[in-house]
Amino acid sequence: MEKNEKESVENNEKSVTDDDLNINYRGWKVMPFIIGNETFEKLGAIGTLANLLVYLTTVFNLSTITATNIINIFNGSASLSTLLGAFLSDTYFGRYKTLGFCTIASFLGLLVIQLTAWIKKMHPPECGRESNTCTGPSSGQMAFLLFGFGLLIVGAAGIRPCNLAFGADQFNPNTESGKKGINSFFNWYFFTFTFAQMVSLSLIVYIQSNVSWALGLGIPAALMLFSCIVYYMGSNCYVKVKATGSPVTSMVQVIFVAMKKRRLNLPQYPLVSLFTYVSPNSINSKLPHTSQFRFLDNAAIITPQDDINPDGSASDPWKLCSMQQVEEVKCLVRMIPIWVSGIFFFVALVQQNTMLVFQALQSDRRVLNSNFQIPAASYIIFQMLSLTIWLPIYDRLVVPLIQRVTKKEGGITLLQRMGIGMFISILCMIVSGMVENRRRTMALTNPIGIEPRKGAISSMSAIWLVPQLILAGLSEAFTLVAQIEFYYKQFPENMRSLAGSLFFCGLALSSYFSSFLISILHRITAKSATGNWLPQDLNKGKLDYFYYIITVLEIVNLGYFILCAKWYKYKGVGSGTSSLEVDQVSKQSEGTVNGV
Repeated sequence: MEKNEKESVENNEKSVTDDDLNINYRGWKVMPFIIGNETFEKLGAIGTLANLLVYLTTVFNLSTITATNIINIFNGSASLSTLLGAFLSDTYFGRYKTLGFCTIASFLGLLVIQLTAWIKKMHPPECGRESNTCTGPSSGQMAFLLFGFGLLIVGAAGIRPCNLAFGADQFNPNTESGKKGINSFFNWYFFTFTFAQMVSLSLIVYIQSNVSWALGLGIPAALMLFSCIVYYMGSNCYVKVKATGSPVTSMVQVIFVAMKKRRLNLPQYPLVSLFTYVSPNSINSKLPHTSQFRFLDNAAIITPQDDINPDGSASDPWKLCSMQQVEEVKCLVRMIPIWVSGIFFFVALVQQNTMLVFQALQSDRRVLNSNFQIPAASYIIFQMLSLTIWLPIYDRLVVPLIQRVTKKEGGITLLQRMGIGMFISILCMIVSGMVENRRRTMALTNPIGIEPRKGAISSMSAIWLVPQLILAGLSEAFTLVAQIEFYYKQFPENMRSLAGSLFFCGLALSSYFSSFLISILHRITAKSATGNWLPQDLNKGKLDYFYYIITVLEIVNLGYFILCAKWYKYKGVGSGTSSLEVDQVSKQSEGTVNGV
């Protein structure tokens, strides 16, 4: 392990060029622009997205299922688009131009959505309280709304994979002060993210639900415009890293050459006989040879037809790849099974942002029996509070206690943290099902009112929804945070933008899968003798059964994840060492931080 650390540091020292020495890193001097831009951007985006589900059902008069599917598909598309955004940023435009363009696109998207609320002709007429029939949106109104969603997807494509990395670019990664600055910036980033969610889920959501949708959606649009202004105010001060080409090309080369040489037999001594060239300009730490996915090693077999340049590099990378390239591809392939388990894990959390809102709408949301009601979308703030309160407790109190027992950095491995979070998600879904059963029973036996277009309001206090949100927050604190750190540490340094995209792609697929699952259950149960499980009026359905189905899915997923964790080998660990037998991998040099 010490050898790996030395090799990593030596390799990182080689990556320092004359151009690096001429860069004027301003660090914290430009942070008011960076953090200001990110804070207002998040306030704008989250302030709109947090309550969109209620907006679609109350203003656009869409059904519960249609609105839920639109939100899931939108969230999935926004996350999936980060792959394209990261590729374009790394290959052509660089992070500065990508962030600037996408921030403007997000502002225009929020402005379009605000106009659908402000201009009466841009949304359907309001439903009468005594009428069960409502006029849905016209094709033109729906197209204009979806146009706004499309602009938000364009904005998310560049902002999500680039904002952290762009902030880290402002610090010199080769000095101690720069390394500390990068770490502090990450802390500030997550703090602003939490702050934005808190404000959005309380103040902005309250204005939207109780004052005016036009004003409540206009505030986020104005904040996003201010975010654009703040971003460009610092243009002359930023470190603007040029696009150097996407690492995807190197990955494709390895797979192509390995397939081309698939009939060749691997040499008996691969470390000696295979092509082991490492570029002196590479920012990646040198990786030891591993025995997993040995078919990829064929890409490094040197044949008489392969030409090597005087500096030791291959003359044609589409005919010969280095073992370093091969091992970098193995890092990605090795993480795919872990990534797949994350897709199914997030399905449980998706429900706390969609179905829970409808549960809250048909629960008693009054505070101390007063006339003041907590907006349905605001209950998600308890999930954020749970995560925010637990993280410092875990970092400052729990980890040191566990370290005394395990003698491991971090107390437990990242994969073990993920597993704990997945177990908590199972408890979350069980509690969700039990609470929904209680809510529906009390709504049928002791209602306190009628929610327009929904049905009877249960006498059960919506505070009963808080325990499942607390569990969801704890689950995120373990699995989601560990997953981000896992991708950041296990990906090669030049693939960290891709790592951020992969994380968001997992969120995208979980949203798509959740939407697919809801649609299938809606169609199947609509024809059953017991009736539709997911009707417009939850009191006539079986939402708790839906939660129990997800519980079974999460149990199966946890078993699958445990098998993957036992098989996984951490980056930097050679052949013959299981991921569960090592401490944590030696720390990657913080000098190469590019952000995820």
